[in-house]
Amino acid sequence: MGQEILPPSGGDDDKILPVDLKAALEERYLAYALSTIMHRALPDVRDGLKPVHRRIVYAMNDMGLRPNAAFRKCAKIVGEVMGNYHPHGDQSIYDALARLAQDFSQRYTLVNGQGNFGNIDGDSPAAMRYTESKMTLVSELLLEGINEDAVDFRDTYDESNKEPVVLPGAFPNLLANGSSGIAVGMATSIPSHNVHEICDAALHLIRHPDATVEKLVELMPGPDFPTGGLIIESRESILESYRTGRGGFRVRAKWTTEDLGRGGYQIVVTEIPFQVQKSRLIEKIAELLIARKLPLLEDIRDESAEDIRVVLVPKSRTVDPTILMESMFKLTELESRFPLNMNVLSMGRVPRVMGLKDVLREWLDHRREVLQRRSRFRLAAIDRRLEILAGLLIAYLNIDEVIRIIREEDEPKPVMMARWDLTDNQTEAILNMRLRSLRKLEEFEIRKEFDELTKEKGEIEALLASEEKQWQTVAWEVGEVKKKFAKATEVGRRRSEFAEAPEADETAIQQAMIEKEPITVVISEKGWIRALKGHIADTSTLTFKEGDALKLSFPAQTTDKILIVTTGGKAFTLGGDKLPGGRGHGEPLRIIIDMENEQDVLTAFVHDPARKRLVVSTAGNGFVVPESELVANTRKGKQIMNVAMPEEARLVVVAEGDHVAVVGENRKLVIFPLEQVPEMTRGKGVRLQRYKDGGISDVKCFRMDEGLSWSDSAGRVYNRKREELTEWLADRAGTGRLVPKGFPRNGKFIG
Repeated sequence: MGQEILPPSGGDDDKILPVDLKAALEERYLAYALSTIMHRALPDVRDGLKPVHRRIVYAMNDMGLRPNAAFRKCAKIVGEVMGNYHPHGDQSIYDALARLAQDFSQRYTLVNGQGNFGNIDGDSPAAMRYTESKMTLVSELLLEGINEDAVDFRDTYDESNKEPVVLPGAFPNLLANGSSGIAVGMATSIPSHNVHEICDAALHLIRHPDATVEKLVELMPGPDFPTGGLIIESRESILESYRTGRGGFRVRAKWTTEDLGRGGYQIVVTEIPFQVQKSRLIEKIAELLIARKLPLLEDIRDESAEDIRVVLVPKSRTVDPTILMESMFKLTELESRFPLNMNVLSMGRVPRVMGLKDVLREWLDHRREVLQRRSRFRLAAIDRRLEILAGLLIAYLNIDEVIRIIREEDEPKPVMMARWDLTDNQTEAILNMRLRSLRKLEEFEIRKEFDELTKEKGEIEALLASEEKQWQTVAWEVGEVKKKFAKATEVGRRRSEFAEAPEADETAIQQAMIEKEPITVVISEKGWIRALKGHIADTSTLTFKEGDALKLSFPAQTTDKILIVTTGGKAFTLGGDKLPGGRGHGEPLRIIIDMENEQDVLTAFVHDPARKRLVVSTAGNGFVVPESELVANTRKGKQIMNVAMPEEARLVVVAEGDHVAVVGENRKLVIFPLEQVPEMTRGKGVRLQRYKDGGISDVKCFRMDEGLSWSDSAGRVYNRKREELTEWLADRAGTGRLVPKGFPRNGKFIG
């Protein structure tokens, strides 16, 4: 087993090296993971671009496709990008290019597209040979200063050219357009924001470097999606998301009601959540309609042209539009959640999740560095020009001597350099001077240019020496971007609005999502449950598994909640629409709810939140509990009555009226006021009747002025009024007296 396995000899053994597979896989997988993170999936925090987008924009700049230039075929642009910078498939490059031109994908498009670039229904763009494009103002801002040593360049993949590591990024692209991507072991998801608001927050951060996230969020309250919609996330949740860089935003469609006259109306959806395909959304709603999951909706129509207009027709004019829409939001993508995970490449190298303040800070630091580099570049250019201008001035002052040297000397250059102590550059400039430049006016122009450049040089040197002046200049640049994309402009206006989700009755919404149909709930002795369609009065025809029989059955609706109480004192809740169908014998309750093996079903009934129940144990303890407290939202149920074996929950009866009659297994009856039984949400209860041996047999709540009724095995009904019940009237916890004549032998109020 420990023997080293070498590949078979092929005559070229000296070039084969045995490598440990584990080490090789780890090394190569890590290289692949890093490549995906750095060069494909995560954007750079400084310019907000992934490499493919950066290369597209840079290639378009190379081709001279400025906003004021003519359009060029996308195939030409894709070819340039692929051939010079991005060694990947043409389709992937074109997909990225097309997305930069889609105003429903990008809040501020980087590419101005001409032709079919796809639509919000999810249709693909036309082939690249048919579409044309050029840069937008946003791309121009991102590239501002690219030829002025604003950023570092690196070799392209074939080392035949250079490409920028990052763009100068005068536009806050990461937050303005957002980004999403999945790398190896990490992902990013950033929504788009309003540039006017981003610039406000950035300017505040320049003035107050220690600003709080609360203040920044005040200036930049949340995302601004290309497709609009209503953001219904709470302010606390948004703050936490921006503080940590992780979270999410609930976005809803924008809708209004249109009056059709005579009390009729229809709902019109004009904006849908970001990244939801309209055609798929309508298909999904249509599927739910067919499946009868939207009982309040009659029909859906797509009347969209350039703008979105989806019409929802209610079942009837009495349907509450808010409840209809709330049920739609729960079941469809008319409400979606956009996740926030600001996982970006910090300084272009380190992937990390950053909060809002960190993202703005890194962008501003990058802008300051770009300003410094461009200033130094301009300073070097001024120095070179001043050197040449100084040489030209010497030439003008000695023009006759210059002409004589040029005419008479075989090598005028070294002679001139020695004669006036000129540099090589100055001498070359003099020798290259045109004869027409010898006019007197040129000397004045050179002196004027020299003075202007000297003044500009002083200003740039002062700027580079003062951090305060640098931040003032960065703030001025940010202010200029804010002016171009102000909220008063069409492109800058806020599209997404903020709203509170309307308060709606949760129960009404739940019922609105279920088709209301009559059912009969059947539970067997061994705990099998099913729901038969319709209300069935005669249960004698029902079949059960061998050795099993009917325990209880009752009518209900599919919209009802069914409450099940077990002998262990636990309450469980099942939706009427979720019960197994009536074919066969149904399903064991133990599969549907987490019921313990030693416990059985005590009773089941339709939930009525207005009702109260009297819960009694075998030992004769009991208390009143509102039915709303019996509702459990999980499979585990809710412990209502605290009982320990051998004691169990025995009876659950409706607590109505003003008196309680309790019968023990010893056939003793006691009657006392209902108010003596406390109302609780959970507990052991208080003693209702005292026993020497045995336990409780039955309990009944009744109204004293109507009298106490019971029926015997023959079906005869007995009724005793107050004066006939005097000897059994006592306080709670009494032993009681033997039951009156005619009381059923089984000790129950129904014989």
